[in-house]
Amino acid sequence: MSHRRKKGLLSAALATAVLIAPLAAAGTAHADPNNNSVRKLVKAVNGKNVKNHLKVLDLIGKANGNTRVDGTRGFELSRDYVATLLRLAGYQVSTQKFTFENEEFKTKPVFERKTPNPKVYALGLDWVPSGHTAEGSFSAKIQPVDVLIPPGPTPNSSTSGCEAADFAGFTAGNFALIQRGTCSFAVKVANAKAAGATGVVLFNEGQAGRTEADVNPDLGGPQDIPVLFTSFWEGRDLAATPGAEVGFTFSWETEIKTYESYNVLAESRHGRADNVVMVGGHLDSVEDGPGINDNGSGVGAILEVALQMAKSKPENKVRFAFWGGEEFGLLGAEHYVANLTEQEKANIALYLNFDMIASPNFVYHVYDGDDSDGVGSGPGPEGSAQIEKYFEQFYASRNLAYKGTDFDGRSDYGPFIAVGIPAGGLFTGAEQRKTPDEVTKWGGTAGERYDRCYHQACDTIKNINDTALDVNADAIATLVGTYAYDSSTINGPHAPGIATRAKASHGDDVPKALS
Repeated sequence: MSHRRKKGLLSAALATAVLIAPLAAAGTAHADPNNNSVRKLVKAVNGKNVKNHLKVLDLIGKANGNTRVDGTRGFELSRDYVATLLRLAGYQVSTQKFTFENEEFKTKPVFERKTPNPKVYALGLDWVPSGHTAEGSFSAKIQPVDVLIPPGPTPNSSTSGCEAADFAGFTAGNFALIQRGTCSFAVKVANAKAAGATGVVLFNEGQAGRTEADVNPDLGGPQDIPVLFTSFWEGRDLAATPGAEVGFTFSWETEIKTYESYNVLAESRHGRADNVVMVGGHLDSVEDGPGINDNGSGVGAILEVALQMAKSKPENKVRFAFWGGEEFGLLGAEHYVANLTEQEKANIALYLNFDMIASPNFVYHVYDGDDSDGVGSGPGPEGSAQIEKYFEQFYASRNLAYKGTDFDGRSDYGPFIAVGIPAGGLFTGAEQRKTPDEVTKWGGTAGERYDRCYHQACDTIKNINDTALDVNADAIATLVGTYAYDSSTINGPHAPGIATRAKASHGDDVPKALS
């Protein structure tokens, strides 16, 4: 168990267990043996019931330090809630334990605006420390230095901090706010120090591809003042409030922590064991929040689909997986796949992944199985293209726009793709920002993140878009139900005991269950 939890949380955790027990006992009451077709299954999967699962996960987080991260009581109760419901529903349930080590800062780095309107910036999203920053705790007023907002039309338009004259009138003792641009970061920081700055906040310039906090500025060597890098958006906001007081705390000291986690696996009692349809999403959250969109949303939808089809008799076995360790690097899914025999891998017809399906500023993303977008990674294994096609057909049937998203390796489909298992899934967006064109298709706010609370404490039940949750739960029910009864377009004739992966059809044929 992690030393992060306080003793006072024990009673809260016990109270949470008492509260969720009756919810788990009642969770299968609405399962219907007649949910034996896609149409009936989709009708049975109700967005309100899905959200009820999210409310339980939110309650678990609140009672356990606002987190469900691996190694905490919050994760254990999440595991037990899912496993209990699935056992009561009649599934064959197992928990797969694994341990792992992770190197972490002993003291979490903090960058915050103290006044006005206090705000703690998200590490890795809003800002990153420079690799050469000084250690310690610092506080000062921020002072913009010749910034160019809005940014110029092309990269390196800004000359912010490149000349000593840029610091005319600079107040010694302040933090200098300097924009990325024509000269090197080392020159900018040297000029700031010469002007008496006690710290430097560098920020991205603002053109396309130069907006996020994704740069480790090269300062030419260790510095004796704090230096950090923020996104254009945070720099722009700080520039609009000159005189704002900011604080920065950082130490290079790290420690190795050992975590214990679990995968929860539930398999239908009926169906071909040599032609398994796998459906998964990660159960863990990050340390900083309860992870109700990331990934309570995927968990809740998968769980509800499982409960609603619990009494049906599919043609293929359906295996539902709730992964641990995803936020530390897909560790649960990797552990599971690494421990499969070659025959067990061959028996998996396909894998469907659902991670963040209800982002508040959402876009309906479908994983690009055929690489038709030509972005990033190549296509998924044979069959992935057909999975993508059926998700697209679902949205088209409801006159909803959809968009491809790359298999970039950031979620639990990665280990399955690596061993040649066809994969697909849905995603409504994380830290990326919505474009004006996307707003015309899905509504929302341009320039804001798809999920404003991604990996933060505010990823609670209030961070869920109910429309996206309901629509995507239906999409999940559609594809799971379809492949549970007919996966022939994915893997061809799959004879018992024979590892076969035929090339997927790219025609207009659809599984019988979907037609």
